[in-house]
Amino acid sequence: SPAFSYLLADDTSPWLCCAHLLSSVSLCYSNRINMFAHYARHSARAVKVTAPIAGLYLLHNQQQQQSADVSSFFFTVAHAKEESTTVDMAKVRASITDLIDADAEKRSDGTSLAGTFIRLAWHCSGTYTAADNSGGCQGARMRFDPEASMGANAGLGVARDALEPIKAQYPGLSYADLYTYAGVVAIEEAGGPTIPFRTGRTDAEDGSTSPTTDVLPDADKGSRAHTTQHVRDVFYRMGFNDQEIVALLGAHAMGRCHTDRSGFWGPWTNAETSFSNEYFRLLLEERWSPKMSHNGKPWTGPDQYEDSTGQLMMLPSDIVLISDPEFKKYVELYAKDEDKFYADFAKAFAKLLELGVPFPAIKPWYQFW
Repeated sequence: SPAFSYLLADDTSPWLCCAHLLSSVSLCYSNRINMFAHYARHSARAVKVTAPIAGLYLLHNQQQQQSADVSSFFFTVAHAKEESTTVDMAKVRASITDLIDADAEKRSDGTSLAGTFIRLAWHCSGTYTAADNSGGCQGARMRFDPEASMGANAGLGVARDALEPIKAQYPGLSYADLYTYAGVVAIEEAGGPTIPFRTGRTDAEDGSTSPTTDVLPDADKGSRAHTTQHVRDVFYRMGFNDQEIVALLGAHAMGRCHTDRSGFWGPWTNAETSFSNEYFRLLLEERWSPKMSHNGKPWTGPDQYEDSTGQLMMLPSDIVLISDPEFKKYVELYAKDEDKFYADFAKAFAKLLELGVPFPAIKPWYQFW
Protein backbone atom coordinates (compact mmCIF):
# COMPACT_ATOMS: atom_id res chain seq x y z
CA SER A 1 0.00 0.00 0.00
CA PRO A 2 1.21 3.51 -0.73
CA ALA A 3 2.16 5.50 2.31
CA PHE A 4 -0.31 8.02 3.70
CA SER A 5 1.29 11.25 2.53
CA TYR A 6 0.48 14.92 2.23
CA LEU A 7 2.02 18.23 1.27
CA LEU A 8 1.30 21.37 3.26
CA ALA A 9 1.10 24.95 2.12
CA ASP A 10 1.34 28.03 4.32
CA ASP A 11 -2.33 28.70 4.63
CA THR A 12 -4.62 28.65 7.64
CA SER A 13 -7.57 26.94 5.87
CA PRO A 14 -8.52 23.74 7.77
CA TRP A 15 -8.59 20.26 6.35
CA LEU A 16 -11.87 18.59 5.61
CA CYS A 17 -12.51 14.94 5.12
CA CYS A 18 -15.13 12.94 3.21
CA ALA A 19 -17.47 11.43 5.78
CA HIS A 20 -17.23 7.94 4.32
CA LEU A 21 -13.67 7.72 5.71
CA LEU A 22 -15.20 6.70 9.02
CA SER A 23 -16.74 3.57 7.52
CA SER A 24 -13.23 2.38 6.69
CA VAL A 25 -11.78 3.06 10.11
CA SER A 26 -12.29 0.74 13.10
CA LEU A 27 -13.39 2.25 16.37
CA CYS A 28 -10.42 0.55 18.02
CA TYR A 29 -8.24 3.25 16.49
CA SER A 30 -10.15 6.04 18.20
CA ASN A 31 -7.01 7.65 19.55
CA ARG A 32 -5.67 7.99 16.00
CA ILE A 33 -8.98 9.52 14.93
CA ASN A 34 -8.72 12.06 17.73
CA MET A 35 -5.28 13.08 16.54
CA PHE A 36 -6.46 13.33 12.97
CA ALA A 37 -9.33 15.57 13.98
CA HIS A 38 -6.88 17.79 15.84
CA TYR A 39 -4.83 18.19 12.67
CA ALA A 40 -7.98 18.68 10.64
CA ARG A 41 -8.81 21.74 12.70
CA HIS A 42 -5.40 23.26 13.23
CA SER A 43 -3.04 22.32 10.39
CA ALA A 44 -2.22 24.14 7.19
CA ARG A 45 -4.02 23.47 3.91
CA ALA A 46 -3.52 20.06 2.32
CA VAL A 47 -2.55 20.35 -1.30
CA LYS A 48 -2.51 16.63 -2.00
CA VAL A 49 -3.34 13.46 -0.09
CA THR A 50 -2.97 9.87 -1.20
CA ALA A 51 -4.02 6.86 0.85
CA PRO A 52 -4.71 3.16 0.52
CA ILE A 53 -8.32 3.77 1.55
CA ALA A 54 -10.29 4.14 -1.64
CA GLY A 55 -12.02 7.45 -2.08
CA LEU A 56 -10.14 9.32 0.66
CA TYR A 57 -9.40 12.88 -0.30
CA LEU A 58 -8.73 15.87 1.86
CA LEU A 59 -10.27 19.00 0.46
CA HIS A 60 -9.50 22.63 1.15
CA ASN A 61 -11.04 26.05 0.82
CA GLN A 62 -14.41 25.08 2.35
CA GLN A 63 -16.55 26.90 4.89
CA GLN A 64 -15.54 26.96 8.58
CA GLN A 65 -18.85 25.46 9.69
CA GLN A 66 -18.30 22.39 7.53
CA SER A 67 -14.94 21.87 9.20
CA ALA A 68 -16.47 22.17 12.66
CA ASP A 69 -19.20 19.66 11.77
CA VAL A 70 -16.69 17.08 10.53
CA SER A 71 -14.40 17.55 13.52
CA SER A 72 -17.33 17.20 15.91
CA PHE A 73 -18.36 13.99 14.17
CA PHE A 74 -14.85 12.58 14.53
CA PHE A 75 -14.73 13.29 18.25
CA THR A 76 -18.23 11.93 18.90
CA VAL A 77 -17.50 8.60 17.21
CA ALA A 78 -14.01 8.33 18.69
CA HIS A 79 -15.20 8.64 22.27
CA ALA A 80 -18.53 6.81 22.08
CA LYS A 81 -17.20 3.35 22.87
CA GLU A 82 -14.73 4.56 25.50
CA GLU A 83 -17.37 6.44 27.47
CA SER A 84 -19.71 3.45 27.51
CA THR A 85 -17.19 1.02 29.03
CA THR A 86 -14.80 3.05 31.18
CA VAL A 87 -14.95 2.93 34.97
CA ASP A 88 -14.51 6.33 36.63
CA MET A 89 -10.98 5.83 37.95
CA ALA A 90 -11.05 9.10 39.86
CA LYS A 91 -13.86 7.65 41.98
CA VAL A 92 -11.98 4.38 42.37
CA ARG A 93 -8.93 6.33 43.55
CA ALA A 94 -11.04 8.21 46.09
CA SER A 95 -12.48 4.93 47.38
CA ILE A 96 -9.02 3.38 47.79
CA THR A 97 -7.70 6.51 49.50
CA ASP A 98 -10.67 6.58 51.88
CA LEU A 99 -10.11 2.91 52.68
CA ILE A 100 -6.43 3.49 53.52
CA ASP A 101 -7.25 6.50 55.69
CA ALA A 102 -10.09 4.80 57.56
CA ASP A 103 -7.96 1.72 58.24
CA ALA A 104 -5.07 3.87 59.51
CA GLU A 105 -7.40 5.62 61.95
CA LYS A 106 -8.56 2.28 63.34
CA ARG A 107 -4.99 1.10 63.83
CA SER A 108 -3.74 4.35 65.42
CA ASP A 109 -0.19 2.94 65.54
CA GLY A 110 1.38 4.72 62.57
CA THR A 111 0.88 1.80 60.18
CA SER A 112 -1.56 1.51 57.27
CA LEU A 113 -2.71 -0.66 54.40
CA ALA A 114 -0.64 1.39 51.96
CA GLY A 115 2.46 -0.80 52.16
CA THR A 116 0.34 -3.94 51.92
CA PHE A 117 -1.36 -2.65 48.76
CA ILE A 118 2.05 -2.01 47.19
CA ARG A 119 3.06 -5.57 48.06
CA LEU A 120 -0.25 -6.84 46.65
CA ALA A 121 0.36 -5.12 43.30
CA TRP A 122 3.96 -6.34 43.20
CA HIS A 123 3.23 -9.96 44.13
CA CYS A 124 0.28 -10.12 41.76
CA SER A 125 2.58 -9.06 38.92
CA GLY A 126 5.85 -10.67 40.01
CA THR A 127 5.05 -14.19 38.80
CA TYR A 128 5.80 -13.17 35.23
CA THR A 129 8.26 -15.15 33.08
CA ALA A 130 9.45 -13.37 29.95
CA ALA A 131 10.62 -16.57 28.23
CA ASP A 132 7.09 -17.85 27.68
CA ASN A 133 5.08 -14.70 28.53
CA SER A 134 3.36 -16.50 31.39
CA GLY A 135 2.32 -15.21 34.79
CA GLY A 136 1.86 -11.59 35.78
CA CYS A 137 -1.25 -9.94 37.17
CA GLN A 138 -3.32 -10.64 34.06
CA GLY A 139 -6.07 -12.90 35.41
CA ALA A 140 -5.58 -11.91 39.07
CA ARG A 141 -4.91 -15.58 39.72
CA MET A 142 -3.56 -14.91 43.23
CA ARG A 143 -7.21 -15.11 44.35
CA PHE A 144 -6.94 -18.86 43.86
CA ASP A 145 -4.57 -21.65 44.81
CA PRO A 146 -1.76 -22.31 44.24
CA GLU A 147 -0.80 -18.59 44.35
CA ALA A 148 -3.06 -17.74 47.29
CA SER A 149 -1.25 -20.32 49.44
CA MET A 150 2.30 -19.51 48.39
CA GLY A 151 4.49 -18.52 51.31
CA ALA A 152 5.55 -15.26 49.67
CA ASN A 153 1.89 -14.19 49.57
CA ALA A 154 1.23 -14.78 53.27
CA GLY A 155 -0.93 -11.99 54.68
CA LEU A 156 -2.08 -10.63 51.33
CA GLY A 157 -5.55 -12.03 51.90
CA VAL A 158 -5.97 -9.05 54.24
CA ALA A 159 -5.43 -6.66 51.33
CA ARG A 160 -7.66 -8.60 48.94
CA ASP A 161 -10.47 -8.78 51.48
CA ALA A 162 -10.17 -5.05 52.19
CA LEU A 163 -10.66 -4.29 48.49
CA GLU A 164 -13.76 -6.46 48.06
CA PRO A 165 -16.25 -3.64 48.86
CA ILE A 166 -14.58 -1.47 46.21
CA LYS A 167 -14.80 -4.30 43.66
CA ALA A 168 -18.52 -4.61 44.47
CA GLN A 169 -18.92 -0.84 44.06
CA TYR A 170 -17.24 -0.88 40.64
CA PRO A 171 -18.14 -4.25 39.06
CA GLY A 172 -16.82 -3.12 35.67
CA LEU A 173 -13.29 -2.97 37.09
CA SER A 174 -11.38 -6.25 37.00
CA TYR A 175 -9.67 -7.65 40.07
CA ALA A 176 -6.39 -7.47 38.15
CA ASP A 177 -6.83 -3.75 37.50
CA LEU A 178 -8.00 -3.13 41.08
CA TYR A 179 -5.07 -4.91 42.72
CA THR A 180 -2.48 -3.13 40.61
CA TYR A 181 -4.20 0.26 40.84
CA ALA A 182 -4.38 -0.02 44.64
CA GLY A 183 -0.58 -0.17 44.65
CA VAL A 184 -0.35 2.83 42.35
CA VAL A 185 -2.70 4.90 44.52
CA ALA A 186 -0.85 3.90 47.69
CA ILE A 187 2.45 5.13 46.26
CA GLU A 188 1.10 8.37 44.81
CA GLU A 189 -0.94 9.30 47.88
CA ALA A 190 2.12 8.70 50.08
CA GLY A 191 4.08 11.36 48.20
CA GLY A 192 5.62 9.08 45.60
CA PRO A 193 5.92 9.64 41.86
CA THR A 194 3.05 9.53 39.39
CA ILE A 195 2.88 6.00 38.00
CA PRO A 196 1.68 5.58 34.39
CA PHE A 197 -1.36 3.31 34.57
CA ARG A 198 -4.02 2.03 32.20
CA THR A 199 -6.88 -0.39 32.67
CA GLY A 200 -7.59 -3.40 30.50
CA ARG A 201 -6.47 -6.41 32.53
CA THR A 202 -8.94 -9.27 32.70
CA ASP A 203 -9.72 -11.89 35.35
CA ALA A 204 -9.25 -15.64 35.20
CA GLU A 205 -11.89 -18.05 36.49
CA ASP A 206 -9.42 -20.20 38.43
CA GLY A 207 -5.75 -20.69 39.17
CA SER A 208 -5.09 -23.41 36.60
CA THR A 209 -2.66 -21.20 34.67
CA SER A 210 -0.70 -20.05 37.72
CA PRO A 211 2.93 -21.12 38.25
CA THR A 212 2.97 -24.42 40.10
CA THR A 213 5.85 -23.32 42.36
CA ASP A 214 6.55 -20.11 44.26
CA VAL A 215 8.49 -17.93 41.82
CA LEU A 216 8.48 -14.77 43.93
CA PRO A 217 11.79 -13.71 45.53
CA ASP A 218 12.92 -15.11 48.86
CA ALA A 219 14.50 -12.78 51.42
CA ASP A 220 17.35 -15.16 52.13
CA LYS A 221 19.01 -18.05 50.31
CA GLY A 222 21.44 -19.03 53.04
CA SER A 223 24.47 -17.04 51.93
CA ARG A 224 25.10 -13.58 50.55
CA ALA A 225 26.36 -14.95 47.24
CA HIS A 226 23.33 -17.20 46.78
CA THR A 227 20.92 -14.45 47.83
CA THR A 228 22.52 -11.99 45.39
CA GLN A 229 22.22 -14.47 42.55
CA HIS A 230 18.64 -15.32 43.53
CA VAL A 231 17.59 -11.66 43.40
CA ARG A 232 19.06 -11.34 39.92
CA ASP A 233 17.55 -14.62 38.73
CA VAL A 234 14.04 -13.60 39.80
CA PHE A 235 14.13 -10.12 38.29
CA TYR A 236 16.05 -11.12 35.16
CA ARG A 237 13.38 -13.78 34.57
CA MET A 238 10.85 -10.97 34.33
CA GLY A 239 13.02 -8.84 32.05
CA PHE A 240 14.48 -6.31 34.51
CA ASN A 241 18.08 -5.11 34.72
CA ASP A 242 20.18 -4.20 37.77
CA GLN A 243 19.14 -0.55 37.78
CA GLU A 244 15.44 -1.49 37.66
CA ILE A 245 15.94 -4.05 40.43
CA VAL A 246 17.39 -1.45 42.78
CA ALA A 247 14.72 1.11 41.87
CA LEU A 248 11.89 -1.35 42.53
CA LEU A 249 13.32 -2.42 45.89
CA GLY A 250 13.15 1.23 46.88
CA ALA A 251 9.47 0.56 47.59
CA HIS A 252 10.71 -0.88 50.90
CA ALA A 253 10.62 2.72 52.07
CA MET A 254 7.01 1.87 52.91
CA GLY A 255 5.48 -0.82 55.05
CA ARG A 256 6.98 -3.34 57.44
CA CYS A 257 7.45 -7.05 58.01
CA HIS A 258 5.26 -9.04 60.42
CA THR A 259 6.32 -12.11 62.36
CA ASP A 260 2.93 -13.74 61.80
CA ARG A 261 3.27 -13.43 58.03
CA SER A 262 6.81 -13.52 56.68
CA GLY A 263 8.44 -14.31 60.01
CA PHE A 264 10.57 -11.17 59.83
CA TRP A 265 9.93 -8.15 62.03
CA GLY A 266 10.00 -4.39 61.70
CA PRO A 267 9.91 -1.46 59.29
CA TRP A 268 12.67 -0.48 56.89
CA THR A 269 12.38 3.25 57.69
CA ASN A 270 11.05 5.54 60.40
CA ALA A 271 8.36 6.87 58.05
CA GLU A 272 6.72 3.69 56.79
CA THR A 273 3.65 5.44 55.40
CA SER A 274 5.66 7.92 53.30
CA PHE A 275 7.32 7.23 49.97
CA SER A 276 10.87 8.62 49.70
CA ASN A 277 14.49 7.67 49.01
CA GLU A 278 15.06 7.13 52.75
CA TYR A 279 15.53 3.39 52.24
CA PHE A 280 18.68 4.00 50.20
CA ARG A 281 20.08 6.59 52.58
CA LEU A 282 19.61 4.26 55.54
CA LEU A 283 21.23 1.35 53.70
CA LEU A 284 24.38 3.42 53.26
CA GLU A 285 24.51 5.44 56.48
CA GLU A 286 23.39 3.00 59.16
CA ARG A 287 25.47 0.19 60.59
CA TRP A 288 23.54 -3.03 59.95
CA SER A 289 24.25 -6.02 62.16
CA PRO A 290 22.54 -9.42 62.54
CA LYS A 291 19.49 -9.27 64.79
CA MET A 292 20.18 -11.19 68.00
CA SER A 293 17.34 -10.19 70.33
CA HIS A 294 13.82 -8.81 70.31
CA ASN A 295 12.06 -7.08 73.22
CA GLY A 296 14.71 -8.33 75.61
CA LYS A 297 14.51 -11.95 74.47
CA PRO A 298 16.67 -13.94 72.04
CA TRP A 299 15.57 -13.54 68.44
CA THR A 300 14.24 -16.83 67.13
CA GLY A 301 13.01 -15.66 63.74
CA PRO A 302 14.79 -15.90 60.38
CA ASP A 303 18.07 -14.10 59.80
CA GLN A 304 17.66 -10.36 59.39
CA TYR A 305 19.60 -7.19 60.15
CA GLU A 306 18.89 -4.27 62.45
CA ASP A 307 20.20 -0.75 62.99
CA SER A 308 21.86 0.47 66.19
CA THR A 309 18.47 1.18 67.80
CA GLY A 310 17.00 -2.22 67.00
CA GLN A 311 13.89 -0.49 65.66
CA LEU A 312 14.67 -0.67 61.93
CA MET A 313 15.47 -3.75 59.92
CA MET A 314 16.87 -4.90 56.60
CA LEU A 315 16.44 -8.30 54.99
CA PRO A 316 19.40 -10.27 53.62
CA SER A 317 18.06 -9.43 50.15
CA ASP A 318 18.30 -5.73 51.05
CA ILE A 319 21.88 -5.99 52.28
CA VAL A 320 23.05 -7.46 48.96
CA LEU A 321 22.26 -4.09 47.40
CA ILE A 322 25.24 -2.59 49.21
CA SER A 323 27.50 -5.65 49.13
CA ASP A 324 27.29 -6.08 45.36
CA PRO A 325 29.21 -3.32 43.48
CA GLU A 326 26.79 -3.15 40.53
CA PHE A 327 23.77 -2.81 42.80
CA LYS A 328 25.52 -0.42 45.16
CA LYS A 329 26.23 2.21 42.52
CA TYR A 330 22.49 2.66 42.01
CA VAL A 331 21.86 2.73 45.77
CA GLU A 332 24.38 5.58 46.00
CA LEU A 333 22.77 7.37 43.07
CA TYR A 334 19.26 7.18 44.50
CA ALA A 335 20.40 8.13 48.01
CA LYS A 336 21.74 11.39 46.60
CA ASP A 337 19.09 12.10 43.98
CA GLU A 338 15.46 11.50 44.96
CA ASP A 339 14.15 12.91 41.69
CA LYS A 340 16.18 10.36 39.74
CA PHE A 341 14.87 7.59 41.98
CA TYR A 342 11.29 8.73 41.49
CA ALA A 343 11.66 8.83 37.71
CA ASP A 344 13.29 5.41 37.49
CA PHE A 345 10.91 3.84 39.98
CA ALA A 346 7.82 5.12 38.17
CA LYS A 347 9.04 3.65 34.89
CA ALA A 348 10.03 0.29 36.40
CA PHE A 349 6.87 -0.08 38.49
CA ALA A 350 4.63 0.72 35.52
CA LYS A 351 6.53 -1.91 33.53
CA LEU A 352 6.07 -4.45 36.33
CA LEU A 353 2.30 -3.92 36.45
CA GLU A 354 1.93 -4.50 32.70
CA LEU A 355 4.00 -7.68 32.39
CA GLY A 356 2.04 -10.30 30.48
CA VAL A 357 -0.94 -8.03 29.85
CA PRO A 358 -2.02 -8.08 26.17
CA PHE A 359 -2.61 -4.36 25.76
CA PRO A 360 -3.14 -3.32 22.11
CA ALA A 361 -0.05 -1.86 20.49
CA ILE A 362 -0.01 1.92 20.18
CA LYS A 363 0.42 2.96 16.57
CA PRO A 364 1.25 6.35 15.07
CA TRP A 365 -1.73 8.70 14.84
CA TYR A 366 -1.69 8.57 11.04
CA GLN A 367 -1.83 4.76 10.76
CA PHE A 368 -5.43 3.62 10.33
CA TRP A 369 -4.85 -0.02 9.41
